[in-house]
Amino acid sequence: MTTTATLDRRPAGSWAGVTPRAAAEKIVDDKALLRTAAELSRDLHAANPKIYWADMLASVLLGYAGLAGAILLPSLGLAIASGIVAIFALYRAGSFIHEVSHMKHASVPGFRLGWNMLVGVPLMIPSFMYEGVHTLHHAKTRYGTVDDPEYLPLALMKPWSVPLFVVASALAPIALLFRFAVLSPLSLAIPPLRRTIAARFSALAINPAFRRRDMKDDYRKLWVRLEVATSLWAIALLALVATGVVPLRVLAIYLGILSATMVLNQVRTLVAHLWENDGEQMSVTAQYLDSVNVPPPALLPMLWAPVGLRYHALHHLLPGVPYHALGEAHRRLTAAVEAGSLYHKASYAGLPGLLDRLVRSTFGQR
Repeated sequence: MTTTATLDRRPAGSWAGVTPRAAAEKIVDDKALLRTAAELSRDLHAANPKIYWADMLASVLLGYAGLAGAILLPSLGLAIASGIVAIFALYRAGSFIHEVSHMKHASVPGFRLGWNMLVGVPLMIPSFMYEGVHTLHHAKTRYGTVDDPEYLPLALMKPWSVPLFVVASALAPIALLFRFAVLSPLSLAIPPLRRTIAARFSALAINPAFRRRDMKDDYRKLWVRLEVATSLWAIALLALVATGVVPLRVLAIYLGILSATMVLNQVRTLVAHLWENDGEQMSVTAQYLDSVNVPPPALLPMLWAPVGLRYHALHHLLPGVPYHALGEAHRRLTAAVEAGSLYHKASYAGLPGLLDRLVRSTFGQR
């Protein structure tokens, strides 16, 4: 059973330019729901290495085959179709960065290294850009606040914020290419630049106010190795294009496909949460209700919310459950809780309705 208390929100100032909603309901934790979720998922926390490797490798093979087809196929129609396959397959492969940021690496030996070599470095999204960052988004005292790297109160912002949010992601591959091919090498000779890059350009974050702190020594070595590898890849790519070994057209197709994957991910991000918090700390239940599940029978979420992301709200409730077990956790909880349970209130029908809700909210409509 859930209880709520009506409280005035704290004064504006948590998020710059965002006016808090007055007299909103502060949702306290539904302890019965949290306890039920924990009890029903006790046996679901073990990662299955076979599933992780098979899924990731299949996505990589299909993605790079599609990329090759987009570059090499003589028919424009077939090249476009191949490019679309590459976009969705590489998007799925890239989405495993989320799992890498959560998993106990001993449970899936070698997966982080394999993912970085096959996906992170070639797509210029090495895992250090997300590890140590995403977990802050799950911290109870950070979620939805100005200290959350993955939160913006988009529902409370101006209408132009939503299209700008998507357009910015389209330019991300060019920004990443510049970051690793130009800024990384320059930072070796310019220590202040290095500190700026580490703090501001080393996180896949959407909160522009977020500044990354120094990484612990035991992870810094991996960070450096991955950054060097990605930097060498980016420099080699530009050098091959500059010398004519790789045609400019090939670089354009590669960046175009990466851009499409990032736009797709950004659109998914738009509906991963309701984005309605004005900066105040939230209970776990409130964080769950501000997040989104798009469960079956909807089929399209398998494409635009892969690797368990269709159960994003459930993931916030059970962040330790691997992606391949979230479907079973959802089925158990759906069968166990009452029809009026708050658990059902985080489930939505699909992408169009969620986007419509967000856009309406930016215009002050609910």
